[in-house]
Amino acid sequence: MIDDLLSILDLEPLEHNLFRGRSFDPGWQRVFGGQVIGQALVAASRTVTDRPVHSLHGYFLRAGDPAAPIVYEVERVRDGGSFSTRRVVAIQHGQTIFIMSASFHIREAGLDHQIAMPDVPAPEELPVDGEIGAALLDGAPPGVRRYWERLRPIELRPVDLKGYFRRDEPRSHQAIWIRAKTTIGDDPVLNSCVLAYASDLTLLDTTLLAHGRSAFDAGLQVASLDHALWFHRPLRMDDWLLYVEDSPSAFGARGFNRGSLFDRRGVLVASVAQEGLVRPVSR
Repeated sequence: MIDDLLSILDLEPLEHNLFRGRSFDPGWQRVFGGQVIGQALVAASRTVTDRPVHSLHGYFLRAGDPAAPIVYEVERVRDGGSFSTRRVVAIQHGQTIFIMSASFHIREAGLDHQIAMPDVPAPEELPVDGEIGAALLDGAPPGVRRYWERLRPIELRPVDLKGYFRRDEPRSHQAIWIRAKTTIGDDPVLNSCVLAYASDLTLLDTTLLAHGRSAFDAGLQVASLDHALWFHRPLRMDDWLLYVEDSPSAFGARGFNRGSLFDRRGVLVASVAQEGLVRPVSR
């Protein structure tokens, strides 16, 4: 499955500033948002040399069709002395489904500080994928069970599983160890793009956990609306990162979520913010 992820991130060049991507499985209901973010970042990165990405901001406009290719058009907005700015438009069936701005920055020295990583169990002390599925088997909604039993390119090890199948203990925060399931290598661009893909996993769930609900709740319409990601320090996606997430607010059918990603040494490598649609619907 991770090889499939690396494959779909290897976009096909069509023309100058124009690329084409495909999806994992045409049988899915819609394209996973993290895939579109990751592919858009690949497209933007292919137009920049020797400047790592430091931030991206994207908006989901329409649901993507997994059965059709996605065309990514890159606008080279500016190449300055220190920063390069790119705008990416993702197009499918003649319509824009996603837009993203990304900024790239030369490597230079500066002030250095960070927040501390919380004290949590190491990933080796937590259940692996198969055990997670078994833990959820009793009393979990079928959709939640299928999600954790599904083969994924990113391994997830939640620090505490209770929030996923216990409605009597709502909370507005969670922590999950994540990593790619195979070696990624040292390429900073590829590692950044895989992180962009993974950063959309579980984040919107944090709003739902605060209310004892899940993304598979038939009484809710749930979708990512926008996504922002800041890359602070070098990272490796084939080693464990702790994804610490919280939801400061939910109101007006929208939930706001934040995430901090730490490596095993406690180094803060990236930060994430996302707002998602959380709309009650009639059954």
